[in-house]
Amino acid sequence: MSATSKLPPPVRVGSWSEKWPPKPTWTADNVPDLTGKVVLCTGGSAGIGKETCRVLVSRNAKVYLASRSEDKAQAAIDDICKTTSKMNMIHFLHVDLGDLVSVRKAAEEFISKEKELHVLINNGGVLYAPGIGPVTSQGYDVQFGANALGHYFLTILLMPTLLRTAKGEVSGTPCQVRIVAVSSDAHEATAPKQGIVWESLQKGDAALRMRKKLTGTRLYGQSKLGMVLISNELARRYGDQGVISISLHPGGVKSELLRNVHPIIAWIVDKIRLYPVSLGIITSLYAATSEEAEKMNGEYLTCWARRQVPSKHAQNREMAEKLWVWCEEQVSTF
Repeated sequence: MSATSKLPPPVRVGSWSEKWPPKPTWTADNVPDLTGKVVLCTGGSAGIGKETCRVLVSRNAKVYLASRSEDKAQAAIDDICKTTSKMNMIHFLHVDLGDLVSVRKAAEEFISKEKELHVLINNGGVLYAPGIGPVTSQGYDVQFGANALGHYFLTILLMPTLLRTAKGEVSGTPCQVRIVAVSSDAHEATAPKQGIVWESLQKGDAALRMRKKLTGTRLYGQSKLGMVLISNELARRYGDQGVISISLHPGGVKSELLRNVHPIIAWIVDKIRLYPVSLGIITSLYAATSEEAEKMNGEYLTCWARRQVPSKHAQNREMAEKLWVWCEEQVSTF
């Protein structure tokens, strides 16, 4: 557990309890009124992201639904407006997390419209398993490029706005801001045994050969481990400036994340351990809005809104610092 947390160490949640969790004690009904809060959620056009946005809008937050597909995003926005009757509280923000140019444009567009950002939910995700999948616009493994590097860049570009909000430079009232990384138990279950295989993060034929050896399943776990490591490093670097950074496993949830998985595998997973999205949004909403989570900077949560001990690799500070430096180098020219 990160030293930035203000709570006693969490008790390890076992694998069985994580895959088949008990009934939640905190639900979306517990989300407080969010009048005056500005939230940005990636991957908001479907699944956990869409339903997270719906709840936030219903609680009076101003929400930016970030998505690669404008058509899907607009359909989601229309549906959310219809069910919440809040026509002017949710807005589309175009972002392709697999393209660093697009990430910068998205951040610049948001900054041009808003002076504050209270909650950033890095929810968008790509899963290609068991295949290795394509590469990003800049030539990185698509899973690590979108899930980890793309979210890192978006967060860093929005950090001045987050810090300004935390200091109360616009509102006059300092407050804690939150960065929520929707990772996965795959950060432990399927990540490579050494944690991050640095050669696989590079571009070119040698990296491609390494990724083929790892397979898409390992690459997905690696990307989700990357999200936890980055979240922990954010907590260490910005925790004393009013930033609460939390990573989490939302639970096995029925969503579009399995769209690139073989239909038979997706069917088996669905039957064995998938839950409705109404449960899958609980942990994200808890991290983003609950009073209790204000004490959980640098922590990792699991379903449904329970403190959890992440993998040993996720607790490796040296690995987190090395990944941070690598990310800095990749985005330096963008």
